[in-house]
Amino acid sequence: MRVAVVGGGAVGVTAATEAAEAGADVVLYERGELASGSTGRAAGICYDAYAEDVDATVAAEALSRFRELGVLTECPYVWYAREGDDSEVAAIREQVPRMREHGRDVALVDPAELGERYPRLRADDVAVAAMARSAGHVDPTEYVQAMAERALAAGVGVRTDREASLAGPTTVESPDGTAEFDAVLVAAGPATKDLVGQVGVEIPSKAYRAQALVTEPLRATLPMAYDASREFYWRPRAGGLLVGDGTHEADPNDWDPDADAAFEEHALDRLRDATTLDPDVDRSWAGLCTATPDRDPLLGEVADGLHVATGWHGHGLMRAPALGARAAELLLGGEGIDAFDPDRFDGDEEFDVVEGTTLDEE
Repeated sequence: MRVAVVGGGAVGVTAATEAAEAGADVVLYERGELASGSTGRAAGICYDAYAEDVDATVAAEALSRFRELGVLTECPYVWYAREGDDSEVAAIREQVPRMREHGRDVALVDPAELGERYPRLRADDVAVAAMARSAGHVDPTEYVQAMAERALAAGVGVRTDREASLAGPTTVESPDGTAEFDAVLVAAGPATKDLVGQVGVEIPSKAYRAQALVTEPLRATLPMAYDASREFYWRPRAGGLLVGDGTHEADPNDWDPDADAAFEEHALDRLRDATTLDPDVDRSWAGLCTATPDRDPLLGEVADGLHVATGWHGHGLMRAPALGARAAELLLGGEGIDAFDPDRFDGDEEFDVVEGTTLDEE
């Protein structure tokens, strides 16, 4: 079976590798270098703390695969809400029992004990906090490189610096010429919508711009965390902290990959307010993510032989090992995940991208 994968990010490289290891003849097209798009700008936070059964199962499988590959740095994930933020406090208290029902190693944590464990964290006004122990962070480029080695060993034809287009659902045009395949997967992040649009397929996907920074090295021990009341997150990185927030709709063909000065100032102010740290910025950037009307991804067939994998709401890398493998199964005739089937939409739905990270994602 001849298979093409368009997009060399975490999901695309995983799908290509898994399909080739299952016996398919696979070609992977990437318009730049591997992991040069959304994947390379991902935060790399990974956990299985989901309240929905499908999400929890997928995330647990992804964590297991990260561990097997040796690219996961174990680190607890904490999320909390502050006094006076009644809606988020109630959401966290409601989530944790549901997560535990799905076998997740999650528990509510006494804010005072949290402050004792992490002295640099200001916990005096935290009303409720939860901790996922099965969590960690991944360097996005390291993961893609590890999977690329497997892909090459399995015989995948990796074509970087090759901008591909579709002349038909299973016909790929590139600088190498026109090639016919039995199945094609488009996993090209925000470019997925335009690529499948070339053959008359509409999918309800929007691009949004998110920003992140890494601080200068800090003398602090902190978990990965999401402050639900102030709507920002952080995780340890390179001796400092990677800090991010925000969702703003963007044109995937015209956007600024540099972080805004206002974002940097606001992010540092919130970090100073949430901790006892006084950080400076080492570097910062912006990246593109994709959204769907119901905040679940689009993973499945959209035309005869043509499949998509997009709409990750910032959780693409986190679930790539599991959903990339499922995408490979789909290409080879296997079953998908009903909740993620693109057929649940007409393709032309109008929707707004939800502002900020929310507890609904967890």
